[in-house]
Amino acid sequence: MPRSLAKRLWYDFLRISCRMLSVLMFRIRVRGRDRIPAAGSLVVLSNHQSHLDPVLVGLSFDRRLNYLARDTLFNFVPFRWLIHSLDAIPLDREGIGLGGLKESLKRLKAGEALLIFPEGTRTRDGEVGEIKPGFLALARRSRAALLPVGMDGAFDSWPRKNPLPQPAVIHIQIGQPLSPEQFTDWSDDELIAEIERRIRMCHAQAREDRRRVH
Repeated sequence: MPRSLAKRLWYDFLRISCRMLSVLMFRIRVRGRDRIPAAGSLVVLSNHQSHLDPVLVGLSFDRRLNYLARDTLFNFVPFRWLIHSLDAIPLDREGIGLGGLKESLKRLKAGEALLIFPEGTRTRDGEVGEIKPGFLALARRSRAALLPVGMDGAFDSWPRKNPLPQPAVIHIQIGQPLSPEQFTDWSDDELIAEIERRIRMCHAQAREDRRRVH
């Protein structure tokens, strides 16, 4: 997708700034970055622990990520400016919506990367929840590679009950990508089960790495 120089520089500025802040506040560590495909259509599938998660996953990638944002967030003026500046794709209350699906497919077919939290909502206990089928249409129609990501520590920093984040140790584990050729003949249930298995493995590794630090 063609973007202005100003938008590209703004995204890079935010990514670098967030990396520095995260190292200071969260002692963040990322493993598996060498597994990120350097180019080509990519759907990043991560567990969801807190409001920090889009930022945490985004700063872990050198590639620009496309984000989905609830349509209600566009009603809050300061936040609307920010998510517009990042070219966020509106997400309706019922799911990605037809408009969001079309725009997401357009960007994926242009060879970009899209971040999705397939649990559909933030965890209530820090564990990986049930993976919902919402990502399937994009995976099937875009023929993008699927990249599992697991994080641990974001829930400790910003659980649902807290109004603001607190300092914590956060680890992110990036898993092995799954190419479209690998899952072409799989059923939807098989693909969901495999993505859930891989996200859980990444989450378990991130948690183990955090425990070693402590």
